[in-house]
Amino acid sequence: MPTAELTRRVLFAAAHRYRRPEWDDARNAETFGDCARPNFHGHSYVCDVTVSGPIDDATGMLVDLRLFDDALGTAVRDHLDHRNLTLDIPAFAEVPGGMIPTGENLARYIAGRVETALKTPGATRNVRVSEVRVAEDATLWSTYRP
Repeated sequence: MPTAELTRRVLFAAAHRYRRPEWDDARNAETFGDCARPNFHGHSYVCDVTVSGPIDDATGMLVDLRLFDDALGTAVRDHLDHRNLTLDIPAFAEVPGGMIPTGENLARYIAGRVETALKTPGATRNVRVSEVRVAEDATLWSTYRP
């Protein structure tokens, strides 16, 4: 069955640091460099979320943009903007087994949250997240394809 893709950009600012709590400071510094410094650092993230699925013949749309925007607002902007990912988002907490808030993990995390938000009642049922791209700046980004 043919599918189409639609991408929407979301902007948010957040702080983080890379640190494994089970490692000592020297190993964290050796592995993560400046990103392991205790005072955190931040980015103005640019996040592109792509969904794919069949085009609805009645509307000509892949997804109702209001529903897509609501999902992105709830799952990304409202959840992550002006937060310290390491301190405020449990998935990125500095606990053994917690995710390091790298761009790769952040893209994976966002994909799951948007996918869940799109499955809420009234949302388009045949749409899935096909790609999330998270850029920390103009020179570095991560792409995750579930």
